[in-house]
Amino acid sequence: MSLHNSSIELTHFFFGDVYSFTRPVVSGVVIMIVYIILTIANAVNIVFIVSDQKLHKPMYLLICNLAVVDIMITSSVIPTIIGVLFGTVKSISYVPCLIQMFVYHWSSVMEMFALAFMAFDRVLAVSYPFQYHNYLTNARTLITASILWLSSACIIAVTPATVIPLPHCYPKLKYIYCDYAALVRSTCANVNYYFNLITVIVFFLLFFTFVFICLSYIVIFFQVKLSSSSEKRKIGSTCLSHLIVVSCYYGPIFVRVVLTRVGLVLTLEEWYGVVFVVIIGPPFVNPFVYCLRTKEIRFKLMKVF
Repeated sequence: MSLHNSSIELTHFFFGDVYSFTRPVVSGVVIMIVYIILTIANAVNIVFIVSDQKLHKPMYLLICNLAVVDIMITSSVIPTIIGVLFGTVKSISYVPCLIQMFVYHWSSVMEMFALAFMAFDRVLAVSYPFQYHNYLTNARTLITASILWLSSACIIAVTPATVIPLPHCYPKLKYIYCDYAALVRSTCANVNYYFNLITVIVFFLLFFTFVFICLSYIVIFFQVKLSSSSEKRKIGSTCLSHLIVVSCYYGPIFVRVVLTRVGLVLTLEEWYGVVFVVIIGPPFVNPFVYCLRTKEIRFKLMKVF
């Protein structure tokens, strides 16, 4: 499929050079190993939860949902990045590039929603331990998760909706994968408007989800103050896994935002390093955190091995 406009008829994008990498093949091997490990680890968590009827509870369904998001976000761009670093992938067709951009941003937004939903789950579990399973049933968990998936897709629909009508002048992408910034830069339009638009959307999503999670833990903190010592330990153990996962997700993002806003100039290789941490860091950490700190999943893993 081609896009015909007043500038050029575009059928393919060419990826940015990998010359900024000191050792692109070595970088590709490292990323590939991490990608394989995180995919297997997340898949194992999904299989364990889906196959065990005892784990069909809201908390584990949310862990399973997060694992699906993590596989989706990494699989949307990492195979392409590995191919470019190995030198086997030089270009991508227009439509697959749009799809890659959409799926990558969709799963990124869904990661925020998934973490916020998990915080809400912890608030209910701590505040209403006896009514918890009445308030948040499996059916309500699945329905809410489905609504969040649909909502995130609708929000991110703005990316292809604003890129597709634009005339394209530059077939070469700045980066080694397709995202909104790279595609907008390939157009003949004034990019400031589109960057401002996406910045507002991203800021709102980050601010809303992060504040929601913080407020959730403020509620949990006050509940803990009123609890006994044994209950405090139980609550702390229950919430620590989620706090680690939240820190691993929002931490690198805030570092990236701060580095951008303070005007610190990074080399392209350093910039890619930050981006790779944002993309593969949380999906790599999440399954191990929940596997090691969730008793039921840990015991099931020990039985297998």
